[in-house]
Amino acid sequence: MSVIRLLVLGAVRQHGRAHGYQVRNDLEYWGAHEWSNAKPGSIYHALKQMAKQQLLHAHETAPSTAGGPPRTEYEITDQGTREYFALLRESLTAYDQKPDVLSAALGFIVDLPRAEAVELLRQRVRSIEAWRSSVTDYYTPEEGPQSLGHIGEIMNLWVTQADSGAQWTRGLIERIEAGAYTFAGEGAPFVGVLGEGEENPYATGEPHAGDDR
Repeated sequence: MSVIRLLVLGAVRQHGRAHGYQVRNDLEYWGAHEWSNAKPGSIYHALKQMAKQQLLHAHETAPSTAGGPPRTEYEITDQGTREYFALLRESLTAYDQKPDVLSAALGFIVDLPRAEAVELLRQRVRSIEAWRSSVTDYYTPEEGPQSLGHIGEIMNLWVTQADSGAQWTRGLIERIEAGAYTFAGEGAPFVGVLGEGEENPYATGEPHAGDDR
């Protein structure tokens, strides 16, 4: 699953229209460069590729009055919006992916209606439970990992991760059902992007050739 596509589409969508450096700045503000593959090169590549695929519309802008180079600004298309929500829904229910998939989905979960978010998370729990059940066809947790030699530690790890994942997801469901956060259609959303010219305290400061495009 492409985490970078979800992150970039989500960032552009939140701005309405954004140039590449703004998207990079937002992802660094969210710390995505620490927990995903959202590095400058992959961000700028994703923007160009998704523009070619008509998921984003590229607007050519005039040079700045300060004499800077013209930049390309991106705007999400209807096709891109459909792709964004498909990736978001898939990421919330995909229990067998790397942690960055769920992390990215959580960053945009409030773009969904509250009831749908809850149902997707319940689907996640059901998938985790089904996978745990398949593991325990071969491994009985009550007998301990030693019952299968040191290989039993692998299955013990899987079962432990499944249990903790399901427990965490149920807790999130409870918080959402209790009214936590502002979901789609409920009012002004949480603002998670930087405004034009707003300083990013988490920026890496590492220059990239794509920053001025």
